[in-house]
Amino acid sequence: MNTIMNIDPWSFLDDLLDTSSRTFQTMRARAAGRFPPVNVFLDDDAVIVDLELPGRTAKDVELTLEPEAVVIADKPAVEEGKEPARPAWSRRLDLPFRVNADKANAKFTDGILRIELPKAEATGVKRIAIQG
Repeated sequence: MNTIMNIDPWSFLDDLLDTSSRTFQTMRARAAGRFPPVNVFLDDDAVIVDLELPGRTAKDVELTLEPEAVVIADKPAVEEGKEPARPAWSRRLDLPFRVNADKANAKFTDGILRIELPKAEATGVKRIAIQG
């Protein structure tokens, strides 16, 4: 039995426009400063995260370190009786390994926030004796 595929060109166009719309929304949000560019460097001992935050200071950013993630959040500038001057944003970066929170550090220099997250010590393999 021969069948002819019925392909609707309008559905393809709708999908294409939907994808491009999301791309432009992301670009517009990044241009508005809601999602800063992030560079992540990974080596044997640590992860280094660089964020471009021009015009902001260390007081404008909040860092939260989880065992296998780091959350970077912007605190919007708020003047009394006015709306925030810029919208707040938050980025969560999942890490491929656990980090040592005691040795982590962050430095803000010339609009670049650098976060250094050293790997946690591996616990290794442990044998457990079975009683009985």
